[in-house]
Amino acid sequence: MAITAAMVKELREMTGAGMMDCKKALTQTDGNMDAAIEYLRENGLAKAVKKAGRIAAEGLCKVLVSDDKKKAVVVEVNAETDFVAKNEKFQNFVEKVAGQALETSASDIEAFLAEPCKFDEGKTMQEALAGQIAIIGENMNIRRFQQVKEDNGFVASYTHMGGKIGVLIDVETDVVNDAVMEMAKNVAMQAAALKPLYTNRDEVDQSYIDKEKEILTTQAKLEKPDANDKIINGMVMGRINKELKEICLLDQVYVKAEDGKQAVGKYVEEVAKANSAKINIKGFVRYETGEGIEKKEEDFAAEVAAQMGK
Repeated sequence: MAITAAMVKELREMTGAGMMDCKKALTQTDGNMDAAIEYLRENGLAKAVKKAGRIAAEGLCKVLVSDDKKKAVVVEVNAETDFVAKNEKFQNFVEKVAGQALETSASDIEAFLAEPCKFDEGKTMQEALAGQIAIIGENMNIRRFQQVKEDNGFVASYTHMGGKIGVLIDVETDVVNDAVMEMAKNVAMQAAALKPLYTNRDEVDQSYIDKEKEILTTQAKLEKPDANDKIINGMVMGRINKELKEICLLDQVYVKAEDGKQAVGKYVEEVAKANSAKINIKGFVRYETGEGIEKKEEDFAAEVAAQMGK
């Protein structure tokens, strides 16, 4: 397979590795991007594997919580430009979409778009969206939504940067007071800021752990070729534990911790003890506008040159 400059550029952006190293990795793996990332990691050449999907689309993430705080929803509606995302008509439309999403029984976005629109009589949600596109004059998309329900506690929410990020936290608890509510908001802010992938270690698939062990073992053996299996295993488990502390919400270092060391889970336990409460952070939802959507890169110089026939 021919290795293109675009492929090398993409791999370099994802891993932070050098250009020649990226080209070599792609050549060694016949252009397979995932295999090339593993090759770079195993050889200690990848500085950091960045998320492949760049955040580029505009729009809003909107959260709504029911009055009794037992139910909540987060929705993402996209537009082409930030200018439209700040438009009052667009924001009003997103508010209405969130209101319907809070009450819908649809299990996925396709079913949601096909259901009757409650705020635009006689139309489906898809048709209501099409009407807004015609009014606003820019392509829009109701991309996704997720409800969270908690009968034995409450759902906390947090919105960051005017709707660029929306977070819901599912809190199971037998005590609901100001202190517990504040704790939940702090945990939601933590999720917004540090982008965890899982609530706790129990959610991490064993297949993911096994694959990480395989990659890190190869890397460790290259670093210390004379080390015995016990030392290699210690190195690998240390690195896996460090990674889990970064990707699991309750294992992350709490950003407001006075000692700079306290884990989020320990902070939750501290609040529970102080309020004689049983508290379980059951899960979270974190939406970031445009997450995973790659926006076309505009090369105006090239466009002008093409139009001039150069």
